Amino acid sequence: MKWLQLTLELVIGFILLFAVVKIAGKKLISQMSPFTFIAAIVLGELLGNALYDDHIHLWYIIYSITLWGAMLLLVEYASQKWLSFRLWSEGKPTLLIRNGAIDYEALKKSRLTLNQLQSLLRKHETFSIREVAFCFLEADGEISVLKQADHQKTTREDFHLPPHPVYVPVTLVRDGQLLRDELMELGKNEQWLTAELRKQGVPSWQDVLIAEWLEGKGLFVQTYRPSEGKMPKQQGLKEES
Repeated sequence: MKWLQLTLELVIGFILLFAVVKIAGKKLISQMSPFTFIAAIVLGELLGNALYDDHIHLWYIIYSITLWGAMLLLVEYASQKWLSFRLWSEGKPTLLIRNGAIDYEALKKSRLTLNQLQSLLRKHETFSIREVAFCFLEADGEISVLKQADHQKTTREDFHLPPHPVYVPVTLVRDGQLLRDELMELGKNEQWLTAELRKQGVPSWQDVLIAEWLEGKGLFVQTYRPSEGKMPKQQGLKEES
């Protein structure tokens, strides 16, 4: 009887957690603010503690997770509705470095040491304070860095090169499965894909680990067993004509 009750509680708890996470949105998963970080921990603790306590009935689990999920949604709604509430619940970014100079008072208020600041900067490929023009500590604990002009990466504009359009790659086959919706959005059909694969010596999309289309570059294909020492094949646009 206990095994049956535990199984039932696990299944219902899993469904409720899944529903709350889906409804609450990606912010709960990414833990974009201190509130969502705590909310995610409490949500897991509510279910975990309830499952292994014999004195807590199934209905208490359903009620507690449902109520917690409803409060999460209420806070999210209030954050979207009122800017003042959003600033209070999520906080504002803190400027730690201004015009290349560290704001020591802001650093102390954020409970950060210089060692921690340098560690965070290194994660952004910044190994010296002198490279930084501005640095913000975001609400989720990450930092945003704007480097000095001399240390910024070059762009096409720096070389006076004409701009070119940017396209999003579209995955057409993944794990041997044809993604028909993506193929239709691209304006292609299965016959076209089969013909393109055969140009690269692949008889069927079922043999493909991943196939990706990029406008201007053509079709990139990798099978489950690529030839040893060879790069995955890529069909250029010139070869298609």
